[in-house]
Amino acid sequence: MRRYLAFDLGAESGRSLIGALDGGKLSVEELHRFPNEPVKAGGTMHWDVLRLWHEMRAALARAGDIEGIGVDTWGVDFALLDEAGALVQNPVHYRDARTDGIPERVFSIVSRDEIYKSTGVQFMQINTLFQVFALADRHPAMLRAARHFVTIPDLLNYWLTGQITREYTNATTTQMFDTQARDWARPMLEKLGLPTHILQPVIEPGSVIGPLLPELGKATVLAPACHDTGSAVAAIAAGGDTAFISSGTWSLLGTEAPAPIVNADAQAFNFTNEGGVGGTTRILKNIMGMWLLQGCRKQWHSTDYASLVALAKPTPDLISLIDPDHGSFLHPENMTAAIDEFCRSTNQPVPSGQGAYVQTIFESLALKYRYVLDCLSQLTGHVYKVIRVVGGGARNSVLNQYLADATACRVIAGPVEATALGNIVMQMVASGAVDSVAAGREIVARSFPAQLFEPEDTGAWDDAYKRFRQYVQSVKSASP
Repeated sequence: MRRYLAFDLGAESGRSLIGALDGGKLSVEELHRFPNEPVKAGGTMHWDVLRLWHEMRAALARAGDIEGIGVDTWGVDFALLDEAGALVQNPVHYRDARTDGIPERVFSIVSRDEIYKSTGVQFMQINTLFQVFALADRHPAMLRAARHFVTIPDLLNYWLTGQITREYTNATTTQMFDTQARDWARPMLEKLGLPTHILQPVIEPGSVIGPLLPELGKATVLAPACHDTGSAVAAIAAGGDTAFISSGTWSLLGTEAPAPIVNADAQAFNFTNEGGVGGTTRILKNIMGMWLLQGCRKQWHSTDYASLVALAKPTPDLISLIDPDHGSFLHPENMTAAIDEFCRSTNQPVPSGQGAYVQTIFESLALKYRYVLDCLSQLTGHVYKVIRVVGGGARNSVLNQYLADATACRVIAGPVEATALGNIVMQMVASGAVDSVAAGREIVARSFPAQLFEPEDTGAWDDAYKRFRQYVQSVKSASP
């Protein structure tokens, strides 16, 4: 039996899981789960990264004998290290308001066309590029003190091993990386007056980072796809006529392709090209997924997601529809008020009661998935017949059926733990336990059966989609 420890840190919670490979079958056991809550101090929203590190050390102490360790996290956010390897500043949360108005200032120096041609990354104000520009504008001394730029999983790998590395898949989320040259977009960054000496070469997923520091135990730290969506897709086959949705706080809808697609259509549709495993590219678009329900849950002081999901009806109402990516939903003080205002601005009824809000969110997500899938089809030339849903959203049977009906696609839901499983797949590749990503995916497929949803009543969704497209096209989205 070969045992691997996967750290999977999301925007709302983190957990550690032990994966055991025994006789060609993989099993996983959750070792430790902990919240990941932002902390506001001095008017700035931060990640509580030292708390995350404390929880990781607690998991390490309980892990027992393990062969490998892999870390995956959300993308975009970063840390700066000084010449002694200490944090220059506690990492700032991507939902902090410091990037408000920043994209327009960046575009006044370097055009959108030039940025997209170089990076192939969708424009969102949360992107690292805009965060670093805001930091340079407001706190230039912090950048001057920096000797190393690292993304969040790079930081945690450094604390695990003492080795400072930059992993490829997470680097590609920054909008500071040239996906075609497979190096940092230095000419573009220099035009913006941003330092490039803090950007070192990247390592590929499946690389060996180094041994665990002696005071932490005995194991080898391995690089999975350190971006959580990259790890989720590493667990499944999602190319050709198959698309994927990695469903959590964000829903990331796309497909796996052999090369980036960086052209005028990709830019117009605002699709991103993120590095994948085995030399592939994930062509996808971010959609504000369960973030909308999280915002409502916070207002309602509810701790039980299952009870909220249970409020959704098996048969849709399709009365009040919103664009989940409208700018007002990015970091509202009051999520239900933001939903109400969108409905009023589009001459729709305001939802009445918690169930109606849940219904509006799920129906709108299903229609936004269809909208993005249509754009993806135009971009790649593929007609998508199958959608693989992975992550926490794979448990949401109502939304999965909505998705099948709204898109007329077969929906394969699962595995729920795809991110941790993909993390472990790449650890198995790096340690030589399997000889390829494909072999690792086969092990996952036979170890974790998925649930199937076939399209049923599509007619009502077709009518609603016509309305929905008008809302999306007539009201400004969250992307600048």
